[in-house]
Amino acid sequence: MQSLGAHDRAFCVELFRRMLRIRRIEEEIERRYHQDQMKTPIHLVIGQEATAVGCCAALRATDLAYSSHRTHGVYLAKGGDLRGMLSEMHCRANGCAGSRGGSMHLIDFSVGMAGTSAIVAGSVPLATGAALAAKMQRADRVIAVFFGEAATEEGVVSECLNFAALRKLPIVFFCENNFYSVQSPMAPRQAPRQLDRWAEAHAMPAMRLDGMNVLDVFAAATQAVARAKKAEGPTFIEARVYRYRAHGGAGDDSKTGYRPIAEREAWEKFDPVESFYALLNLNRKAMEDEIRREILEAFEHALNSADPTEEDLYRHVYAVG
Repeated sequence: MQSLGAHDRAFCVELFRRMLRIRRIEEEIERRYHQDQMKTPIHLVIGQEATAVGCCAALRATDLAYSSHRTHGVYLAKGGDLRGMLSEMHCRANGCAGSRGGSMHLIDFSVGMAGTSAIVAGSVPLATGAALAAKMQRADRVIAVFFGEAATEEGVVSECLNFAALRKLPIVFFCENNFYSVQSPMAPRQAPRQLDRWAEAHAMPAMRLDGMNVLDVFAAATQAVARAKKAEGPTFIEARVYRYRAHGGAGDDSKTGYRPIAEREAWEKFDPVESFYALLNLNRKAMEDEIRREILEAFEHALNSADPTEEDLYRHVYAVG
């Protein structure tokens, strides 16, 4: 059962606001997606808001975050610009990746959002390399990389965990275990195993926690970041979560039969946004209104922004100098 514990109420309200903002942004993206103005695949984080918000709350702007294809939550929680994100999803020249990345490749170095990858586990070696660079440069910087449980089946993740432990790199490996790789549960693919125990075998501390509880996520991330800052090496966090929508696109695909509808409905009782709201005794109307205005203005900004030009096509093809 969730509890505010000794946390400052204003801090908890801010965590709720961040989760609610992500939820409302995702819902508006979902509502508009059928209009075919967003020329990009989407992977919604509805149901997984607590992992991004809780972990990023433990990071500084100078710390770097990397993510998988399910990018929106981490990008927004790290401080990414909503207008830049929506412009990117509408393929506009002022998108956060210059219209080159779409939903699955968001980036904003000004807030430490270092990049995302559509390749399963693709961001893990990039983040590990960034952690090595931070150590070699003696930079006061922690790296956090988000990935799904299916990424643990890729050999490169084992290699990165081993290398990070060997070099005591300042990195947090954050596994968002939502139990399904697209429409395939882990059980038919893997012999029974606990991901936290598997990670511990790579000589690093590992934690398994309730990823629907933003304060549990924040506590674990704070501990992991502190270890990294003290040059004590990497930490692995397995946060168990549940996505309420399809793997990709808009809507719920439970009716296709790969997961029981009753299972999804049962997880809705643990909604990270609404269950945390229930603890706060908060009138959220003004907050909802403010978020709604921001979202509508950001969509209007994206839709009225300029398309990329043909001349821009040749930028970033070759390195300068």
